[in-house]
Amino acid sequence: MGAVDCHCHLAAPEFNGDIENVLKEAKESKVLALVVVAEHSGDFEKIIQLSESYPGFVFPCLGIHPVQSTPAGPERSATLKDLDDALPLIELYKDHLVAIGEVGLDFSPRFASSDEQKEGQRKVLTKQIQLAKRLSLPLNVHSRSAGRPTINLLKEHGAERVLLHAFDGKPSVAMEGVKAGFFFSIPPSIIRSEQKQKLVKQLPLENICLETDSPALGPEKQVRNEPKNIFIAAEYIAKVKEVSLEKVLDVTTQNALKLFPKVKNFI
Repeated sequence: MGAVDCHCHLAAPEFNGDIENVLKEAKESKVLALVVVAEHSGDFEKIIQLSESYPGFVFPCLGIHPVQSTPAGPERSATLKDLDDALPLIELYKDHLVAIGEVGLDFSPRFASSDEQKEGQRKVLTKQIQLAKRLSLPLNVHSRSAGRPTINLLKEHGAERVLLHAFDGKPSVAMEGVKAGFFFSIPPSIIRSEQKQKLVKQLPLENICLETDSPALGPEKQVRNEPKNIFIAAEYIAKVKEVSLEKVLDVTTQNALKLFPKVKNFI
């Protein structure tokens, strides 16, 4: 029994020195597929190259994250210019993609303290929802400190195939996403997150996927997370749900293949 890592950042600088070994260990651990997301257009070429080097194992998603880093300054809210700069590359690689992502809203006060910043993020997400619909691709979605606004915007614009990764909102808000048919991916940090534990108790297994968010959200704080750790999340979900690990792996893999049908051809 294997697992699909539905959301990881293998283009992150933390993997620059040993990505081949990280992927080898993931395969040996019985990770079946890696859905790799981008944060900004600077990640795009690297993610495509990884998917070409590891066909049938690394699957690319391209998109603009709601928080963007600038070479000279601090992180900031995404703008339509960030997206416009990225769109030509997304169009170029559209046939290779399994989803548009990572996209979403991040209303953490340090990134979005003003209504103007929040509205800018909403515009960027709305355009990417429309892009995903046009390309018949699912969305791989970030929603930090913005669970309800993100779910509402996705529903308002008719997004259908949606993965809400590492959802940090209340279970009652998540259930609005469940009603809309959305999926929620759970990282290994569940073992140290009371919020994620409460979330998994409420979510139906039929709406749960697995992720690592590597290199973040690992079992230990401040320690680089890797795709092989995905089974830590699966084991904890099995414990919370009082079902077998085999059942969690089977159902979450089937959920991932429903969400990302292009991956199905390789598993």
